[in-house]
Amino acid sequence: MPEKSNYSRRLFLKTSAMAALLAAIPSSVKAFYNDVKTFILPRKTVLSVKISVNKKSYELKSDSRTTLLDVLREDLNLTGTKKGCDHGQCGACTVNIDGERALSCLTLAVMIPGKEVTTIEGLADGEKLHPMQEAFIECDGFQCGYCTPGQIMSAVACVKEGHTNSVEEIKEFMSGNLCRCGAYNGIVQSIQKVAAR
Repeated sequence: MPEKSNYSRRLFLKTSAMAALLAAIPSSVKAFYNDVKTFILPRKTVLSVKISVNKKSYELKSDSRTTLLDVLREDLNLTGTKKGCDHGQCGACTVNIDGERALSCLTLAVMIPGKEVTTIEGLADGEKLHPMQEAFIECDGFQCGYCTPGQIMSAVACVKEGHTNSVEEIKEFMSGNLCRCGAYNGIVQSIQKVAAR
């Protein structure tokens, strides 16, 4: 009988010690996290940013880590530029910066001052569509339409860059833009049509 009570007392002491140890861990982890956050992680810096988008000037306050994509969609309500993978792999967020294609999800807004950003909303001239927009409609260059703004912006740059000498060349220089619906034939035909003008 005495052995049984010793066993119970030992079990109680071990269990109590483990419970106390486990209870202490979250507070020490939280304290460590706060130390790291305070001393190592970069502090949020809000800057005044002047950008020109579709030939209109904007001045806004932005976190220094905010992407151009988030500024376009969240601050300027230009939602034509799509957020796809948010890792620069799908091309849905493609815009033109000073006439060259760029992935807005990988471009910080603070890098833009002094440059002209063109989004899908800025291609048309009022009610008159850009030739590439017309070609996409005529050649069935889209299905669901989600990737279409990025495809069109990249296609405009592809023609401007002169990478339209063959189907293979067009495919190579459009390879950064993915179409999950598989409308690639219509996209290539659209680019060829505009390049032939």
